[in-house]
Amino acid sequence: MNVKLFGEFFVTLLVIVDPPGMVPVFLGLTGAMPAKARNRAATQAVLLALGVIVGFAVAGQTLLDYLHVQLPALQAAGGLLLVLVALQLLTGKTDEPAEQGGTSNVALVPIGTPLLAGPGAIVATMLYVQRAESADEYLVLAAAIFAVMACVWLVLRFSGGIVRLLRPAGIEVLTRIAGLLLAAIAVQLIADAINAFVKSYSALP
Repeated sequence: MNVKLFGEFFVTLLVIVDPPGMVPVFLGLTGAMPAKARNRAATQAVLLALGVIVGFAVAGQTLLDYLHVQLPALQAAGGLLLVLVALQLLTGKTDEPAEQGGTSNVALVPIGTPLLAGPGAIVATMLYVQRAESADEYLVLAAAIFAVMACVWLVLRFSGGIVRLLRPAGIEVLTRIAGLLLAAIAVQLIADAINAFVKSYSALP
Protein backbone atom coordinates (compact mmCIF):
# COMPACT_ATOMS: atom_id res chain seq x y z
CA MET A 1 0.00 0.00 0.00
CA ASN A 2 1.30 3.43 -0.96
CA VAL A 3 1.08 5.07 2.48
CA LYS A 4 2.52 8.35 1.23
CA LEU A 5 -0.15 8.69 -1.48
CA PHE A 6 -2.87 7.75 1.01
CA GLY A 7 -1.68 10.30 3.57
CA GLU A 8 -1.25 13.04 0.99
CA PHE A 9 -4.69 12.61 -0.56
CA PHE A 10 -6.40 12.00 2.81
CA VAL A 11 -5.02 15.22 4.30
CA THR A 12 -5.76 17.22 1.14
CA LEU A 13 -9.36 16.05 0.90
CA LEU A 14 -9.94 16.38 4.66
CA VAL A 15 -8.72 19.98 4.64
CA ILE A 16 -10.92 20.82 1.66
CA VAL A 17 -14.04 19.21 3.13
CA ASP A 18 -13.23 20.73 6.56
CA PRO A 19 -15.47 18.69 8.92
CA PRO A 20 -15.08 21.08 11.92
CA GLY A 21 -15.99 24.03 9.71
CA MET A 22 -19.06 22.15 8.50
CA VAL A 23 -20.50 21.85 12.02
CA PRO A 24 -21.97 25.39 12.30
CA VAL A 25 -23.47 25.18 8.82
CA PHE A 26 -24.85 21.69 9.47
CA LEU A 27 -26.38 22.76 12.78
CA GLY A 28 -27.71 25.96 11.26
CA LEU A 29 -29.58 23.90 8.66
CA THR A 30 -30.64 20.98 10.87
CA GLY A 31 -30.65 22.38 14.40
CA ALA A 32 -34.44 22.55 14.58
CA MET A 33 -34.81 18.89 13.55
CA PRO A 34 -35.39 16.05 16.05
CA ALA A 35 -32.23 14.11 16.93
CA LYS A 36 -33.16 11.12 14.74
CA ALA A 37 -33.87 13.31 11.72
CA ARG A 38 -30.61 15.19 12.22
CA ASN A 39 -28.64 11.95 12.43
CA ARG A 40 -30.38 10.68 9.31
CA ALA A 41 -29.51 13.96 7.55
CA ALA A 42 -25.84 13.46 8.48
CA THR A 43 -25.86 9.96 6.99
CA GLN A 44 -27.67 11.05 3.83
CA ALA A 45 -25.32 14.00 3.30
CA VAL A 46 -22.20 11.87 3.66
CA LEU A 47 -23.54 9.10 1.40
CA LEU A 48 -24.46 11.62 -1.31
CA ALA A 49 -21.07 13.34 -1.02
CA LEU A 50 -19.34 9.96 -1.25
CA GLY A 51 -21.35 9.03 -4.33
CA VAL A 52 -20.65 12.36 -6.06
CA ILE A 53 -16.91 12.29 -5.34
CA VAL A 54 -16.56 8.66 -6.43
CA GLY A 55 -18.64 9.36 -9.53
CA PHE A 56 -16.42 12.26 -10.57
CA ALA A 57 -13.33 10.22 -9.74
CA VAL A 58 -14.47 7.52 -12.16
CA ALA A 59 -16.02 9.53 -14.97
CA GLY A 60 -15.74 13.22 -14.09
CA GLN A 61 -13.32 14.33 -16.78
CA THR A 62 -15.17 12.36 -19.46
CA LEU A 63 -18.49 13.90 -18.42
CA LEU A 64 -17.16 17.46 -18.36
CA ASP A 65 -15.46 17.00 -21.73
CA TYR A 66 -18.67 15.60 -23.22
CA LEU A 67 -20.70 18.55 -21.92
CA HIS A 68 -17.94 21.04 -22.90
CA VAL A 69 -17.90 22.31 -19.32
CA GLN A 70 -14.75 23.68 -17.72
CA LEU A 71 -13.97 23.16 -14.04
CA PRO A 72 -14.30 26.90 -13.22
CA ALA A 73 -17.88 26.78 -14.55
CA LEU A 74 -18.64 23.97 -12.11
CA GLN A 75 -17.08 26.05 -9.35
CA ALA A 76 -19.15 29.12 -10.22
CA ALA A 77 -22.35 27.05 -10.31
CA GLY A 78 -21.62 25.76 -6.81
CA GLY A 79 -21.04 29.31 -5.63
CA LEU A 80 -24.35 30.54 -7.04
CA LEU A 81 -26.20 27.67 -5.38
CA LEU A 82 -24.59 28.53 -2.03
CA VAL A 83 -25.62 32.18 -2.43
CA LEU A 84 -29.28 31.10 -2.56
CA VAL A 85 -28.89 28.92 0.53
CA ALA A 86 -27.03 31.66 2.41
CA LEU A 87 -29.85 34.13 1.69
CA GLN A 88 -32.37 31.64 3.07
CA LEU A 89 -30.36 31.23 6.27
CA LEU A 90 -29.83 34.96 6.73
CA THR A 91 -33.53 35.75 6.20
CA GLY A 92 -34.77 32.82 8.28
CA LYS A 93 -36.85 31.30 5.47
CA THR A 94 -35.27 27.84 5.43
CA ASP A 95 -38.47 26.04 6.47
CA GLU A 96 -40.76 27.32 3.71
CA PRO A 97 -40.45 24.33 1.35
CA ALA A 98 -41.31 21.84 4.09
CA GLU A 99 -44.34 23.88 5.14
CA GLN A 100 -45.57 23.88 1.55
CA GLY A 101 -45.30 20.12 1.31
CA GLY A 102 -42.18 20.21 -0.89
CA THR A 103 -39.51 17.57 -1.04
CA SER A 104 -36.47 19.75 -0.33
CA ASN A 105 -33.86 17.99 1.75
CA VAL A 106 -31.02 20.09 3.16
CA ALA A 107 -29.03 16.90 3.73
CA LEU A 108 -28.75 16.49 -0.04
CA VAL A 109 -28.55 20.15 -1.08
CA PRO A 110 -26.60 22.09 0.09
CA ILE A 111 -24.90 19.86 2.70
CA GLY A 112 -24.16 16.77 0.59
CA THR A 113 -23.35 18.90 -2.41
CA PRO A 114 -21.92 21.48 -2.94
CA LEU A 115 -20.65 21.82 0.65
CA LEU A 116 -19.15 18.36 1.21
CA ALA A 117 -18.77 17.27 -2.40
CA GLY A 118 -17.98 20.72 -3.72
CA PRO A 119 -15.83 21.93 -6.60
CA GLY A 120 -12.68 21.81 -4.46
CA ALA A 121 -13.15 18.19 -3.42
CA ILE A 122 -14.17 17.16 -6.94
CA VAL A 123 -11.21 18.88 -8.61
CA ALA A 124 -8.70 17.51 -6.07
CA THR A 125 -10.06 13.99 -6.54
CA MET A 126 -9.91 14.21 -10.32
CA LEU A 127 -6.33 15.48 -10.21
CA TYR A 128 -5.18 12.65 -7.94
CA VAL A 129 -6.96 10.07 -10.11
CA GLN A 130 -5.14 11.42 -13.16
CA ARG A 131 -1.84 10.98 -11.30
CA ALA A 132 -2.55 7.36 -10.32
CA GLU A 133 -0.62 4.83 -12.42
CA SER A 134 -1.77 1.43 -11.18
CA ALA A 135 -4.75 -0.43 -9.77
CA ASP A 136 -3.14 -0.37 -6.34
CA GLU A 137 -2.96 3.42 -6.38
CA TYR A 138 -6.62 3.65 -7.42
CA LEU A 139 -7.50 1.48 -4.42
CA VAL A 140 -5.41 3.72 -2.16
CA LEU A 141 -7.30 6.78 -3.39
CA ALA A 142 -10.62 5.00 -2.85
CA ALA A 143 -9.60 4.08 0.70
CA ALA A 144 -8.67 7.71 1.40
CA ILE A 145 -12.05 8.93 0.14
CA PHE A 146 -13.91 6.46 2.37
CA ALA A 147 -11.72 7.41 5.36
CA VAL A 148 -12.42 11.13 4.89
CA MET A 149 -16.16 10.54 4.57
CA ALA A 150 -16.09 8.39 7.72
CA CYS A 151 -14.44 11.27 9.61
CA VAL A 152 -17.06 13.70 8.29
CA TRP A 153 -19.89 11.38 9.33
CA LEU A 154 -18.50 11.03 12.86
CA VAL A 155 -18.21 14.81 13.26
CA LEU A 156 -21.74 15.48 11.97
CA ARG A 157 -23.27 12.48 13.75
CA PHE A 158 -22.07 13.63 17.17
CA SER A 159 -22.68 17.34 16.66
CA GLY A 160 -26.06 16.92 18.39
CA GLY A 161 -24.44 17.61 21.76
CA ILE A 162 -23.86 21.18 20.61
CA VAL A 163 -27.59 21.53 19.89
CA ARG A 164 -28.46 20.59 23.47
CA LEU A 165 -26.08 23.25 24.75
CA LEU A 166 -27.22 26.05 22.44
CA ARG A 167 -31.01 25.70 22.88
CA PRO A 168 -33.42 27.24 20.29
CA ALA A 169 -32.16 30.83 20.71
CA GLY A 170 -28.57 29.73 20.21
CA ILE A 171 -29.50 27.71 17.15
CA GLU A 172 -31.14 30.77 15.61
CA VAL A 173 -27.98 32.82 16.16
CA LEU A 174 -25.89 29.98 14.75
CA THR A 175 -28.14 29.85 11.69
CA ARG A 176 -27.44 33.51 10.93
CA ILE A 177 -23.70 32.96 11.42
CA ALA A 178 -23.84 29.92 9.14
CA GLY A 179 -25.60 32.04 6.51
CA LEU A 180 -22.83 34.62 6.68
CA LEU A 181 -20.14 31.93 6.40
CA LEU A 182 -21.92 30.34 3.45
CA ALA A 183 -22.20 33.71 1.70
CA ALA A 184 -18.45 34.24 2.14
CA ILE A 185 -17.70 30.73 0.80
CA ALA A 186 -19.99 31.36 -2.16
CA VAL A 187 -18.35 34.69 -3.03
CA GLN A 188 -14.89 33.08 -2.81
CA LEU A 189 -15.96 30.22 -5.11
CA ILE A 190 -17.33 32.64 -7.70
CA ALA A 191 -14.26 34.90 -7.43
CA ASP A 192 -11.92 31.92 -7.90
CA ALA A 193 -13.95 30.77 -10.90
CA ILE A 194 -13.81 34.23 -12.51
CA ASN A 195 -10.07 34.39 -11.85
CA ALA A 196 -9.59 30.97 -13.47
CA PHE A 197 -11.63 32.02 -16.52
CA VAL A 198 -9.64 35.26 -16.90
CA LYS A 199 -6.33 33.39 -16.69
CA SER A 200 -7.40 30.71 -19.17
CA TYR A 201 -8.69 33.18 -21.75
CA SER A 202 -5.80 35.64 -21.32
CA ALA A 203 -3.41 32.78 -22.09
CA LEU A 204 -5.03 32.21 -25.48
CA PRO A 205 -3.12 33.56 -28.49
